[in-house]
Amino acid sequence: MSINHWFKSGTPWIWLNAGAVSISLFLVLSVLLLITVNGLAFFWPKTVVDVEYVGKNGEEKQLAGEIYDQEDVSAVRLQNAGITDIDPNKKSYTRYLLKVGNRDISGADFVWVLKDKITKQDTPEQLLVVERREWGNLYGYLQAVKEDQQTVAQGDAAWPEFNNRMQRVLNIFDDIEEIQTSKIGSINYKIEKLRLKQRALEFNNELTPDILKTIERERDELNIVYKKLETQLTTLFTEMDRDTYLVKLANGQLAELPLSKVVTAYQPNGMNIFSKLLFYVNKIWRFLSEDPREANTEGGIFPTLFGTVLMVMLMSIIVTPLGVVAAVYLKEYAHQGFFTRIIRIAVNNLAGVPSIVYGLFGLGFFVYLLGGSIDRLFYPEALPAPTFGTGGIMWASLTLAILTLPVVIVATEEGLNRIPRSIREGSLALGATKAETLWRTVIPMASPAIMTGMILAVARAAGEVAPLMLVGVVKLAPSLPLDSNFPFFHFDRKFMHLGFHIYDVGFQSPNVEAARPLVYATAFLLVLVIVSLNMGAIAIRNSLRNKYRSLN
Repeated sequence: MSINHWFKSGTPWIWLNAGAVSISLFLVLSVLLLITVNGLAFFWPKTVVDVEYVGKNGEEKQLAGEIYDQEDVSAVRLQNAGITDIDPNKKSYTRYLLKVGNRDISGADFVWVLKDKITKQDTPEQLLVVERREWGNLYGYLQAVKEDQQTVAQGDAAWPEFNNRMQRVLNIFDDIEEIQTSKIGSINYKIEKLRLKQRALEFNNELTPDILKTIERERDELNIVYKKLETQLTTLFTEMDRDTYLVKLANGQLAELPLSKVVTAYQPNGMNIFSKLLFYVNKIWRFLSEDPREANTEGGIFPTLFGTVLMVMLMSIIVTPLGVVAAVYLKEYAHQGFFTRIIRIAVNNLAGVPSIVYGLFGLGFFVYLLGGSIDRLFYPEALPAPTFGTGGIMWASLTLAILTLPVVIVATEEGLNRIPRSIREGSLALGATKAETLWRTVIPMASPAIMTGMILAVARAAGEVAPLMLVGVVKLAPSLPLDSNFPFFHFDRKFMHLGFHIYDVGFQSPNVEAARPLVYATAFLLVLVIVSLNMGAIAIRNSLRNKYRSLN
């Protein structure tokens, strides 16, 4: 076969397409594998080393921590960094990045150590890792546990006593969280509602002495409950601050620290595989269920997970009927002329508009124009503090609904085009109206295509960040959009989002190196959320497709 005939047969283009698809799949799978491996490895309890090494000036140093990374660095680079006692004949050296923690004591979370300068490296089973609410991890050797400055356990008895008292402190902390977030938060919400109610009556000249007396009585009752809760909090804080623990750092320094700041503590070098698996599962659960700490660089991501799923579901509820109605009108009712073709071109072009443009539209139209008008009409008593005239989950969902609307319209219209005309004519011949034909026959048969549009919309909307930064997403939300306070769903509240959380932790963190594993873990969770939402929609689509296959 000649070269010309081979090219004319189209075989080279088939191989080129297959190669391009294979390379794309390989790259996508490689990225997913990188995110998965680094994300899941974040939760595994790593071995902690106790290292003795020679410092820059020849002094003996000792520290403990996790081997975080290693790299080969040139001798010239080390000399430029001020390290002079190196062999000039060696071109490169290996050095370790150790996560030494103890930021509140040493001031440095990470230390580079040359491998050739290490004189001793050990992994003692007694080496303790303490995850704290502030100042990151602590590495050291537990010496004693104290109660009101009196030693209650030391030596071998210190570790069991530490665990018992740590669990006690965690239970007290849960009680404090319950009071602060649920009970006191609810009281503050009700007090604010009373203030706004009184102010609204004043604006309308409807505030009578009897009504004022009723409002004041309700406010006094709430303040009495508030003071009781404050007294309970004071007692709980006193009980939580009672215990302390004494640790010996790797350099021999002693530090006495409060147990109230401990999240968890473990001795990874002394853990077997089953203990590590149990710790691994527990840490994943805490990551999913707890709130973030330390400027989002530590702790869990429950508010971001909750906000992402809630926003995507709300966006889907908004965009699906809008997209279906628009597609039905264009296909079934609109005159197929020049104007309709212009609309279809505009819809297709809207799918390619950068997402930040939609964010600006949402900020200008939804937040400032629509939200500001709602505030002036329905919430004048709250002004100048905005209620709906600022970013919130409702405006974010509407913005993403507009962003993904072209995808749903195009997918739905394609589904309507595949339904044979004979089915419509048969329904009309049996006496059904056009609306009944659409509602009972055409739209149900097009439902798989509608679900396809929704799947594509969810896949795009769940990972968007740029428009959300303008219309409602925040670094840290004080409360969730959904809670136990009437009306339960608060459309005006700001929310947290997994995509923005990744951006914030990866690029705005004061301690980027320490936050890097959290970026991978959060990215893995975002991919998992998108896949889960899509798999649920795909399952519904397949069920609908099987249901209406005989009609097709």
